[in-house]
Amino acid sequence: MKFVDSNVFLHAFLIPRRSLTKEEQRIKDEAKRIVKKVEEGEDVATTVIHLSEVANIIEDGLGLRKSLGFLAWALTSENIKVFPVAAEDYEVGVSLARDNDVSANDALAYLFMNKNKIKEIYSFDKHFDKLKGIVKLP
Repeated sequence: MKFVDSNVFLHAFLIPRRSLTKEEQRIKDEAKRIVKKVEEGEDVATTVIHLSEVANIIEDGLGLRKSLGFLAWALTSENIKVFPVAAEDYEVGVSLARDNDVSANDALAYLFMNKNKIKEIYSFDKHFDKLKGIVKLP
């Protein structure tokens, strides 16, 4: 099982408002490839916080129906494990974020990966390169 960071879904689903650079297009194409693997049944995990990030941005860019459709798909897919997050998890995440100079939500992903023995994360966020014991994919 791999963890999926919110940016993978965002790169895959959002429609650019301008022409993408070659690197941006490469990332978008890779994100679509990852989402296709998830749609085909690859076992992945994320948190309700990461889904919320995606849903809010999809709603802003593509509308409420698309956002709710994304959430319904993610929450009902048998191969997507969605971890609940408590305030206490965020407290630990904030401490991890400070210690590792990453965002709170990146630290939260790292926390849940460690709690659940998940060693790989799909993400385009360079902050995950700083975190020990995990491998950032692609």
